[in-house]
Amino acid sequence: MAATVTAVAAAVVAGVLAPAATASAGPRQDSVQQRLDALVQKDGVPAALATVKGRDGRTRTYTAGVGDVTTKAKVPVDGQVRIGSNTKSFTAVVVLQLVAEGKIGLEANVDTYLPGLVRGDGIDGRNITVHQLLQHTSGLPDYVDQQAVLKDPQRYAEPRELLDAALTHKAQFAPGTQWAYSNTNYLLAGMIIQKVTGRPLGEEITKRVINKIGLRHTYFPVPGDMTIHEAHPKGYQRTADGSLRDYTELDPSWGWAAGAMVSTNTDLTRFYEALLGGRLLPAAQLAQMRTTVPADSLGPGHRYGLGLISRPLPCGGLSWGHGGGIPGFATFGGTTDDGRSVNVAVTTIPGDEDTGKHVDQTVDEALCR
Repeated sequence: MAATVTAVAAAVVAGVLAPAATASAGPRQDSVQQRLDALVQKDGVPAALATVKGRDGRTRTYTAGVGDVTTKAKVPVDGQVRIGSNTKSFTAVVVLQLVAEGKIGLEANVDTYLPGLVRGDGIDGRNITVHQLLQHTSGLPDYVDQQAVLKDPQRYAEPRELLDAALTHKAQFAPGTQWAYSNTNYLLAGMIIQKVTGRPLGEEITKRVINKIGLRHTYFPVPGDMTIHEAHPKGYQRTADGSLRDYTELDPSWGWAAGAMVSTNTDLTRFYEALLGGRLLPAAQLAQMRTTVPADSLGPGHRYGLGLISRPLPCGGLSWGHGGGIPGFATFGGTTDDGRSVNVAVTTIPGDEDTGKHVDQTVDEALCR
């Protein structure tokens, strides 16, 4: 989990979209609906939602299941969800914008911006670069205590508290020698953004990304905000006795720069389309973001750039995106260089590998048809 579903089940534009079509628009669209229905009926997720932009340029939305397991309320079309580690892509964009502005050096060490802060067993911020943070090649241990989050999801956590928790563990490996996913990397990236700009991370993401490309249903929660603002399905996790616990309202502060944001499937597809289309970063920084290293633990052929994952499609080529998970919600998706895009959300972090694979197959089905 740890604010990312990609580590559990490999995942993973502003303007007017064409009117959304229902799943009954034709048999080719029905294949996505059938897969969402199967996620509910066979895999047991409470609800599934999807937005698909196909080869024809049209955007279609889908829902399956129920938005509330108690009342059996319908799933809101394109409802808001917590997007977990997709937040990392937003954070990485802001860092790279600051690189382009000459305010952050991508190859500068962490101590340049946070002097003396990152020290531990085999850990020294003088030997870790900003680049390594964004690419998960720093060797830093993760700060997330999964059981503590599940037990007390409404507890507030300060970034420094989270960092201190990470630094009680030893380094996973020497910086730059291996790849391993760690939310601590993006915790530090967020702290560097705040140090360099003198402004809160959420404010910088809002100004530099959300408002810039007109994501009207996306936000970075302010401290203390445990709600989802607009129409949304409820999010659940199964407990040890098999019952569903409602995690819809939680304090996402523990996810912060690594996983706190809320959005919709449609806004996420717009974000990744705008990013890959060069609307958020200069060409040099976008090329750096798309320069990847193997990330096989996420799945066969997966590679990690700077806050961006590439994965091979069964029909050829690559999809780009991230994916994410936070108690109650998991998102999977991908965008291709020729403009196809899909994002799927389910209202639970899948508890088994097969369910995660089935959501990935739904993404592939939508991108390859």
